[in-house]
Order: sequence, then C-alpha cells, then structure tokens
Amino acid sequence: MVSAVPPQRSPGRACWNHRMTGGRMNRQELAAFLRARRARLRPAEAGLPEGLRRRTPGLRRQEVAQLAGMSVEYYIRLEQARGPRPSRQILNALGRALMLTMDEREHLFHLAGETVSPASRLDRDVPTGIRHVLATLTETPAYVIDAKYDILAWNDLAVFFIGDLSVAGTERNMLRWLFGSPFLDEYLRDESHSEFVRSGVADLRASAGRYPDDPSIAELVADLHRMSPEFTSMWADHDVAVRRTIRKEFKHPEVGPLDFECQVLLIPDRDQRLVIYATEPGSPSYAAMQVLRQSIPDRPAAVCTPSDGDAAGPQPRQTENTQRQTQNRQTQNR
Repeated sequence: MVSAVPPQRSPGRACWNHRMTGGRMNRQELAAFLRARRARLRPAEAGLPEGLRRRTPGLRRQEVAQLAGMSVEYYIRLEQARGPRPSRQILNALGRALMLTMDEREHLFHLAGETVSPASRLDRDVPTGIRHVLATLTETPAYVIDAKYDILAWNDLAVFFIGDLSVAGTERNMLRWLFGSPFLDEYLRDESHSEFVRSGVADLRASAGRYPDDPSIAELVADLHRMSPEFTSMWADHDVAVRRTIRKEFKHPEVGPLDFECQVLLIPDRDQRLVIYATEPGSPSYAAMQVLRQSIPDRPAAVCTPSDGDAAGPQPRQTENTQRQTQNRQTQNR
C-alpha cells in the first residue's frame, strides 16, 4: 500500500536536468566517446569526399577538427584523454561536427563535466503523489523505474507482466533480466526486440554519464559485462539515447497477444520514469486487459514498493506468487 510520506525536499532544489554547473571531467570516457562517434560518421554525411585511401571507417581526426573549427593538435589530445577541459563553445562545435543527437550532446557535456545532476547518486525515493497515481491506474499496468532500470514501485496489473517483485530476493533490475535470459540470442534475432535491447544499453550509458560517482551503476555495468558478451559488444559502441515512448508486443499465457504503446513519463527532481502500458480503447488488447483486471481480487488499490531494497507490503496477487513464476513472466515478456 502507499507508504508514509517521504522527507520533504527544499523548494529551491533545481530539477536534475536543468542545473548547469561545473563538475568532474571524465577524460577516458570522453575520449572513447569521441572516437566511437567519429568512427560512426561517414564522410558523405558530413559533406566531405569519400576519398580512395581511407583505411578505417568514419572521419579522420583532422576532418573533425576542421568541421569543429579547432586545432588538430587539441582534438587529438582530447581523443587521447590528455587534453584540458573543453569549453562549452568547443563542445557545441564538436556536437555539430559529429552530428550528435540531443541525447548524445547532453552526454558529451556530462562527460566534460559541464552539466551535472545535483545529486551524485540515484534517488530511489518514489514521490507520494506518483504512488497515488499508480494506485488509481486500475485498468492499466504501470511501474516506476530509476535511471539504471531498477523497478521501484508497481501496481496490481503490472504483476501480470513483470511478475510479483514483492517476493524477498527477487531480481528487480530489467537489464539483468534481459542479459541474464537463456533466450537472449533468440530475442536479439528479432529486429524490433534487438532495437529495444540496444536502446536500453544506450540509456544506461547516458545514466552512467549523469552519475559518474554512483557505485550501483558501476556495479550493474560490471555485472552485465561478466554476464553477457552481447552487452560488452553493445557497450563498446558508446551509443547514447534516453528511453522514450515505444510500442511493445506481449504474448501473455492467459489472454494471448497484446499490443501496447508504452508511455515513458519523466518524474522531474528524481530522474525516475513512470512507465504506462496503454492500450487503444475498443481494441482486442483493451478487451484482453479487462479480462486480466477482472481476475484481480476486489479490494482497495495497492501499490507495492521494495523496502530497503527487498520485500514490500501486501502482495498484489496472492496466487502464483512464487519466484519461479516471476522469473518465467520476466523471461517471456521481455
């Protein structure tokens, strides 16, 4: 159920993604990111001739420096992780030269220490108002995740898709589900599913850039490296993109195929996201969700949240509450 009101925050605290200040420059990550983005960009995309003597894909260092209006020597030092902190003007010029997306530009600034979040660690405290919203979503599965894909809170209907996470010792990180699944190879052979996995890795890298000092993110990345060579390969690409609204298809064992538009709503001041599985009214998926809703016991709406990283309050469904069934749901519905 909805828990006690969390400690109040200072009204003057700025939103995490609007505060601009000086921070620690991560030279190694900045250098690797610049090299990866330079190798990705074809000369023709940057308005340059392909040439006949290119031994490696992508732009040359001299070409990036030319496009950014900076000296070749300074750019080489940046790629070798030994250059001084670049100015905001230089960072903007590099963003244009490398044709970075909005998310990639933000990541570039984070790595250079120019944009930092007000906290050095993730905030796992779900606002009381968001818990109330979850409790009122009685016909829509919804849950809250933090910047490294730990599920922090969920409603009754979400249990049908993520399992009962209130069981003590249950894994609650979605990326560990993905890369620890025995069906990962089969999953990655599907183009849309592969894109979903890669976008999760790109989102995690963006979070790592925002929170360079958070030990839980570093631990997760290290675990995923040990767990999956596929993750290591994707991580080496240095792709950066913040997860937004996507479409997902599920094959539910009780009601069959379901088609969702997953709305991903930012919770400002916490760098958390509310994920809502929306169905089109009148559609077969909408009707199927009504069937699932009717199977939930008639009682006041419940919201479960882990307590101290473990078991939560009342379990959303008192049947099928075994860890094995939870793991099966997670595997089937990624």
